[in-house]
Amino acid sequence: MARIIAVVNQKGGVGKTTTAVNLTAALHASGARVLLCDFDPQANATSGLGVEKRNVSAGVYDMLIGRCAPARCIVKTPYGDLLPSTASLAGATVELIAMDNREYRLKGQLDTLRDSYDYILIDCPPSLELLTLNALCAADSILIPVQCEYYALEGLSDLMSTMRAIKRRLNPRLEIFGVLLTMYDGRTNFSNQVAQEVRRHFPGKVFATAIPRNVRLAEAPSHGLPVFAYDKSSRGAAAYLAVAEEFRRKG
Repeated sequence: MARIIAVVNQKGGVGKTTTAVNLTAALHASGARVLLCDFDPQANATSGLGVEKRNVSAGVYDMLIGRCAPARCIVKTPYGDLLPSTASLAGATVELIAMDNREYRLKGQLDTLRDSYDYILIDCPPSLELLTLNALCAADSILIPVQCEYYALEGLSDLMSTMRAIKRRLNPRLEIFGVLLTMYDGRTNFSNQVAQEVRRHFPGKVFATAIPRNVRLAEAPSHGLPVFAYDKSSRGAAAYLAVAEEFRRKG
């Protein structure tokens, strides 16, 4: 049965979608059955796995409102299975407000797919609103990408407060799966200081592998490819393969 993990950080530009896409591809390459649910209306994870979002006939929005069965919305890619997103998802928040069990709409749909996968990853929007709330109610645990920059910990207190509230009221099983350092430059004292601070705040939860600043990682999405398919010899590809190995050891 799949473990459902939400990739979440309310701060944008931290490598959340890059992590969701490349971790999906790395886990798939290792032989795991993995599904990526693109739950961000920007649909960057969808295009990152090579799917043209304008050509999506039925995606996660259709699944969420009950228009399409979850299994029928899945798109097979060479890098793992995908529940694609489209711009229509942006309007889902308004529709969800009037629905029964609005916080559990995504959970109800993803639970029907658990037996088909080892991992289901959810790429969340960079905000703490109803879509993200649905993702946190559907997930068993969360993976938090944290950029190695001055404001790295800014906003994480809000995320932790939200997580504690959801754990208390809506999803008591929710835990932190891990924290992933991104855009890391080991040559600078500053990156090392941020890494130490994050490890101090999340003891035992930070992945040993940090994702480096890497041009190939930045270029790959514009080609609609995970970094392994774009440049498998790059430092970014090697880092995400190492993270996937840690990921599987964690469970």
